[in-house]
Amino acid sequence: MSASEERYRDALEAAAGHARRWLESQGTRRIGPQATAAELAADFGGPLPQEGMPAAEVVDYLAAKAEPGLMAMPSGRFFGWVIGGTLPAALAADWLLSAWDQNTGLRFATPATAAIEEAAGKWILELLGLPEESDVGFATGATMANFTGLAAARWRLMADAGWDLDGDGLAGAPRIRCFVGQERHETIDLGLRYLGLGRPTVVPSDRQGRIIPAELDCALDLALSAGEGGRPVPALVCLQAGNLHSGAFDPLVEAIAIAKAHVDGAFGLWAAAVPELSALTAGLGLADSWGTDAPKTLNVPYDCGIVIVRDARALRSAMGLHAVYLIQAADGAGDPSERVPELSRRARGVPVWAALKSLGRDGVASQVRTLVHRAAQLADQLAALDGVEVLNDVDYTQVSLAFGDDAVTRAVTERVMGDGRVWMSGSRWQDRDILRISVSNWSTDDADVRIAVDAVRDALAAVRG
Repeated sequence: MSASEERYRDALEAAAGHARRWLESQGTRRIGPQATAAELAADFGGPLPQEGMPAAEVVDYLAAKAEPGLMAMPSGRFFGWVIGGTLPAALAADWLLSAWDQNTGLRFATPATAAIEEAAGKWILELLGLPEESDVGFATGATMANFTGLAAARWRLMADAGWDLDGDGLAGAPRIRCFVGQERHETIDLGLRYLGLGRPTVVPSDRQGRIIPAELDCALDLALSAGEGGRPVPALVCLQAGNLHSGAFDPLVEAIAIAKAHVDGAFGLWAAAVPELSALTAGLGLADSWGTDAPKTLNVPYDCGIVIVRDARALRSAMGLHAVYLIQAADGAGDPSERVPELSRRARGVPVWAALKSLGRDGVASQVRTLVHRAAQLADQLAALDGVEVLNDVDYTQVSLAFGDDAVTRAVTERVMGDGRVWMSGSRWQDRDILRISVSNWSTDDADVRIAVDAVRDALAAVRG
């Protein structure tokens, strides 16, 4: 029999109360966690209890014991990696989605969530100015979004080369030559490895991490000259919209003219929603596929990657599954499971739809503008401090800092991370240790920027003694 509402009431009310208190604490709480996973293990581990605990008590226990190990990622003072808080409409939609419990693999079985995802996909194409014939899928994250775009590219390149990838696999197939910029995100290499395409050819980048088109052209010429038997060499270039350290965008027009292209826009793809940032995204619509992450910049709950592929047939051929027990749509629209590498799947596009519906085109553009403005604020104010070097041009939402030699930078980074007022992460870029600031939280305001600058200034002063 169906579970009665009473069985859920106490647990859901407890969860809602804890969630409200967690969100209310973001303005004043320490950002970093106060306990390690090893220290928390005893509270969550041990032998499985012989008898169960009432659901509401489980929720209370979970909230209380997890508290010391939580990172305040929703806070406007969190500048670590590219992670931000969740928009109210997106968070509420995600709660509703969990209650609906729809396994959105087939349009026939879950028409509401399938229709919502399709609407969100069309809005994304419209918002970003991408080809309207493209297929849009909602994957587990940017890594799998990029993997899916690359899988569609592999299928198309093999088909164009006269190779039956589905029937014959990769053994004996024409080799696809893949080209990446020197500063691509490592998950691109991971996706190529998953797909059996091997290690890509690395093309030099400039000091801000942008691929150099002339070097790409030379690398492709070398690959063509190495082709066997006079056959054309299938080529795929992976480009970047938003460098991890600088925020810079590859020169898309020049690079896409050279080879079939997939764009990794994990956080930078959203710049296409802002007309005045068109210099960064010029040529974006000329690519063949794109990947991005909805929690980054659009601020929906984790996890949700978005893959966009111009060639719908290639995407569905690479990802689709057909079985006698699956009742598939007869109208040719395709099922959600044909767009991502999952048959059983959560309807991750529902919170995306809610975010877009709540913001509208103007709201998305305003949100991106705010992130860019905050990054510029931070860069300008930090550059004015004695001993602080801003290493990037701040084209988008990243700020990378150095404080003299690596030892000083590491010491400042350690103090900032332990400060509690803010969270920023260390990294290594341009053969230097750096402190990296990512502005991705929709709730960051002027006061948060001031606190961040103060935290860096105080850490540097303490290190200098």
